[in-house]
Amino acid sequence: MSTTTHPQDLGLFQTIQERHTVRKYEQGVEIPEQELNEIIEAATQAPSSWNLQHWKFLVIDDQQKKEQLLPIAYNQQQIVDSSAVIAILGDLEANKNADEVYQGAVEQGFMTEDIKNTLVGQINGAYAGDTPFPRDEAVLNASLASMQLMLAAKAKGYDTCPMGGFQRDRFVKEFNVPERYVPVMLITVGKAAKPAHQSSRFPLEEVVVKNTF
Repeated sequence: MSTTTHPQDLGLFQTIQERHTVRKYEQGVEIPEQELNEIIEAATQAPSSWNLQHWKFLVIDDQQKKEQLLPIAYNQQQIVDSSAVIAILGDLEANKNADEVYQGAVEQGFMTEDIKNTLVGQINGAYAGDTPFPRDEAVLNASLASMQLMLAAKAKGYDTCPMGGFQRDRFVKEFNVPERYVPVMLITVGKAAKPAHQSSRFPLEEVVVKNTF
């Protein structure tokens, strides 16, 4: 039995250690579009159920739009001071992506058309009916992309803050979010105006349970 070994990625662990929530940003800092695209591209590499990629990223970097968002986010100053606010939206109809996702696998010879049709049928069945499953999957998978986005931003030298405190219904209405998507969180991105407040974490013995409670 062969195994593949990789050197320890100390850079990744350093990025994880250095990422902290930042609420005070330098005003007027613009993130080059290429860098912002690279950050979002990294977020899209996150895993997702059935590879349906249950996410959409609404980038709000226009200052007037950020001013419009400010009261929706309970007037949290970071909204207007950050370089950009990225609204992470979860896809309630991600099953509609299935045919396109798996057709590529068929064309590359990774699966047969019959297997693809079976998988697509199973996915559509899981999304059928009035159940919490589509919403649960939308939030779960979009959250995976969110964490990856924040780590990618930190690796590029930018700071972030995930925000759950905003009026979702109002956001949907004022930013014309289609019914297909549910707002999961807002993430502010920019350059910290001062070092982030250090927060403690519970020791492993308080958060890890092995095998069973």
